[in-house]
Amino acid sequence: LEICDIMEGQLARVFPECQAVKLPIADGGEGTVEAMLSASGGERIELDVTGPDGRKIRSFYGLINDGTTAVIEMAAAAGLPLVRGHEDPSVMTTYGVGQLILDAAQRGVDNILLGLGGSCTNDGGCGAAAALGVIFTDANSRQFIPSGGSLKKICAIDLSPAKELLKGVSIRIMCDVDNPLYGPRGAAYIFGPQKGADEKMVAMLDSGLVHLGGLLEKLCPGVSDMPGAGAAGGMGAGMTAMLGAHLV
Repeated sequence: LEICDIMEGQLARVFPECQAVKLPIADGGEGTVEAMLSASGGERIELDVTGPDGRKIRSFYGLINDGTTAVIEMAAAAGLPLVRGHEDPSVMTTYGVGQLILDAAQRGVDNILLGLGGSCTNDGGCGAAAALGVIFTDANSRQFIPSGGSLKKICAIDLSPAKELLKGVSIRIMCDVDNPLYGPRGAAYIFGPQKGADEKMVAMLDSGLVHLGGLLEKLCPGVSDMPGAGAAGGMGAGMTAMLGAHLV
């Protein structure tokens, strides 16, 4: 939006007679909701959620199409700027993203557009899934919320509470990368370093995604290699396999 305003001002300065039509666009990361609301009208919803480092933050999403569609950017609850100076993808969570989805679902929306981009996380979307009722248990049958560094502890995934919660809600994921979940082109190796992971952590995060991928494959065969599976720390794969989302 700001860039459009700057361009409009400069065009008017050089070509006073011109008319400028502004259509802001974004890549799924920061600014996606504002661009959507600017283009199609709607309402900005603000609420407190759990930030990527566990602290409460003020976040937001948009409602368009007469309140039937929610537009959510995961960066609003798990974005890299939220943890600038203490980046650590092994402990960051997408739990707040799930809280945004939950709030929209409880408002009765039919469609959710989820933009992936600008994340500081590498939890495969498990945090978001947990906020929506998905139950993760370890080897001792204890329930926990996985982060990037604890994906290997997952022994079982129960989707039933989330399926009931999201019944009748269509989730589409806006994604502009085609990376698989793990491996040399996967979430950890390609995007981990920009989130603060060193070489050793990248290898650890990737092995966690390999483990998670094995579990997700049982829910949705082929999901690990799907283009976009590695988007936003593996959230593309996680949302597809656990919440039945569709990447677009």
